[in-house]
Amino acid sequence: MKLRKSEEPLSGRAVALFLLLCVKGMRAEIARYSVPEEAERGSFVASIAKDLGLTGEELSARQARLVSDGEKQYLQLNQHTGDLVVREQMDREELCGQSEPCLVRFEVLLENPLQSFRAEVRLTDINDHAPVFLNKEIVLKISESAMPETRFLLESAQDPDVGNNSLQHYSISSNEYFHVNTRQRSDGRRYAELVLDRALDREQQAEVAFSITAVDGGTPPLSGTALIRVVVLDINDNIPVFTRSLYKVPVRENISQDTLVVVVSASDLDSGTYGEIAYSIVQNSKENFETFKINPETGQIRLKKALDYEETKTYEIDVQATDGGGLSAHCKVEVQVEDVNDNAPEVIITSLTSTLSEAAPLNTVVALFNVRDRDSGDNGRTTCELADEQPFGISLLAADAYALVTSEALDREQVAEYNVTVRARDQGSPALSTSKTLLVLLLDVNDNAPTFIQDIYTMVMSENEPAGTSLGRLRATDADAGENAHVRYAIEAPPPGTPAAASFVSVDAESGTVRTLRPLDYEKVRAFELVVRATDGGSPPLSAQAVLRIVVQDQNDNAPVVLHPAPDSSAAGELVPRWAPSGYLVAKVVAVDADAGQNAWLSYELAKATEPGLFRVGLHSGEVRTARAVSERDAPRQRLVVLVRDRGQPPRSATATLAVALVHDFSDASLQLDHDPASRQQPQVAEEDLLTTYLIASLGCVSSLFLLSVVALATAKLCKARLRAHLSPPSANCYADGDFASDGVDVGGVGTLSPAYRYEVCLTTGSGRSEFQFLRPVLLSPQSSAETGPDKDEDPLCSSQPAGEREAYEGSTAASPFQPPDWPVGGRVHA
Repeated sequence: MKLRKSEEPLSGRAVALFLLLCVKGMRAEIARYSVPEEAERGSFVASIAKDLGLTGEELSARQARLVSDGEKQYLQLNQHTGDLVVREQMDREELCGQSEPCLVRFEVLLENPLQSFRAEVRLTDINDHAPVFLNKEIVLKISESAMPETRFLLESAQDPDVGNNSLQHYSISSNEYFHVNTRQRSDGRRYAELVLDRALDREQQAEVAFSITAVDGGTPPLSGTALIRVVVLDINDNIPVFTRSLYKVPVRENISQDTLVVVVSASDLDSGTYGEIAYSIVQNSKENFETFKINPETGQIRLKKALDYEETKTYEIDVQATDGGGLSAHCKVEVQVEDVNDNAPEVIITSLTSTLSEAAPLNTVVALFNVRDRDSGDNGRTTCELADEQPFGISLLAADAYALVTSEALDREQVAEYNVTVRARDQGSPALSTSKTLLVLLLDVNDNAPTFIQDIYTMVMSENEPAGTSLGRLRATDADAGENAHVRYAIEAPPPGTPAAASFVSVDAESGTVRTLRPLDYEKVRAFELVVRATDGGSPPLSAQAVLRIVVQDQNDNAPVVLHPAPDSSAAGELVPRWAPSGYLVAKVVAVDADAGQNAWLSYELAKATEPGLFRVGLHSGEVRTARAVSERDAPRQRLVVLVRDRGQPPRSATATLAVALVHDFSDASLQLDHDPASRQQPQVAEEDLLTTYLIASLGCVSSLFLLSVVALATAKLCKARLRAHLSPPSANCYADGDFASDGVDVGGVGTLSPAYRYEVCLTTGSGRSEFQFLRPVLLSPQSSAETGPDKDEDPLCSSQPAGEREAYEGSTAASPFQPPDWPVGGRVHA
């Protein structure tokens, strides 16, 4: 086989790819040579240089060497001449036994550049062994009743040579009774059968002796001789008969010594001594003699030693059954050894690169190795893989040759060295495997930028924190080493026109510690973000950035502020009728807190009251309600102080003062509110005077209502007259500028009092019916609503509307508590 010379070295990835292709190409064929066994040391085998297409000088320059598959080196390569010569004498029978062909495998490994050349040398047999009989004297007991042409199996001679040099035929010396036939077994071995030519007569000749010669086919032929003594036995007319002429027994090679292999059985119809049968093995080979034994009485054949499928696959045992009269019969036992997966694969490293750059391209060859398994079939079929998930792969070059190559990009910063474990596994059951570990070191390249531990750093600072307070530390790591891993920190300049958040905090360039530059107010700045960059000391430098988010934590530095009732006004007045039941809504205290979270959670409680048991305050709503039904004995003027408190630490608070008047009718509201509730402390009027006062007040109210009714009736008639005088277009007869009742308080929210609204309406007539026209809504503050009673500043014309029209007006003003009704100005509602 001619191999092409390696081309001039290329650079980079092209070299690695070229070498890999060369190795694959060379492994596609195997060079074959032959040499006779027992060749003297230094004998010429072949010219390796000629087959490779190289000169001796080129072969020496490329550091050619032989790598043998076995442990012992039988061949040697002359690096100066390129000749393959015999290093140690090789005995074919010792190396291979009866196996044919007998091969000595090796590899020619060329360095710089790396190439591999696989070859094998076949040992040809020479006739250096003569046939040998194990027993120099063979004794046969044959009955005189044996018929001519009866055949008798003889012990075979042993010849370890193979082919024509092995045993070829048998011959016997001249005699009157026998001749010999040479026969061949299925495995190619030859054996002898002694054939009776004429009947024996014990009375004439009790023993016949002659010699047998085994001759091989060598040049010159070699032979071995043994003596055959035939003892003529007296007549025994029944010979033993085996139940089967051929016993086929499959046996696994891993069975232990003395294990029963098979039981042969023969019977004899004779009785007495002639019917007693003894079993024996006809020793036809040395292997059978060393491997098997038979019980002469039971016919049990057992193992004398363990079997090995790799040495012998089939045994043929000749068993003889002899009765007491000397008659015998033969059968054959064929033991077929079944292979067991008892040989693990072998991994043989032929070349290894121990250091590798982390920038090495894909498919870079790291090592070359072979895998061998002595088993057969599936037990001898092997696969090769990596034991761990690593950036390497295995490339198949030939049937049992592999290359370890890079399969992924390498990174020294992640893994500085690899213990690559190559595992060879066969396909037996159970499968056997062998591992080989290779150490590969990576050389560093500066290819890593700094990396922040977090993309976003969130730090918390309390408002009013003094300048210089440490908030935390930023940290970035660099997987490189030395100056390339030295990291410095800096705040990125914000884009033009954005708030200068960098004026609030600073970052230490070396440690990454974040400190405050000035105090902050939570109510003005609650959170802000910065971009921080980490740069290493490499050339060129690499960098990374992270977001620094500063969250300002609120402190309880703001007290609650009361919105209703207004703190800067006099005590707000609320009217409560005497008939008010328990739970009647009197007012609602509304307060806010500029803080956040728990510092802004407000609670309300009644701090002081004229009648402590008459009123209660909602803890979270701020609603002031009656705790019980109002009685006639309660003072008409009540003063309440409501304490509003937040949940900060320490808590802050504010107070709201409410003046409450208990009235029988809302007409005396202004009278009740003009007096200080402190007048309760004066002596009370006697019960009789109080009754008189109530009677006078009732009379006055009835009289006032009567007068108002008369005025209203007169006004209504006057309005109708004016309307009739102006038929087209219909005009407004009255204009109402009244307020809603102050007791219509919305309690839908928590902590906020709903505003009240006032509507200016006008009653018009036309087309035979009356209509309300809404002109505009007017928002009233809670204080003005409370101060304005149902009878205060009321337009007398609108107050004189009929009951039906008044109800329609009141029902149409049920607006949302936070916005005026969605009615267009000038809209109409039919009365």
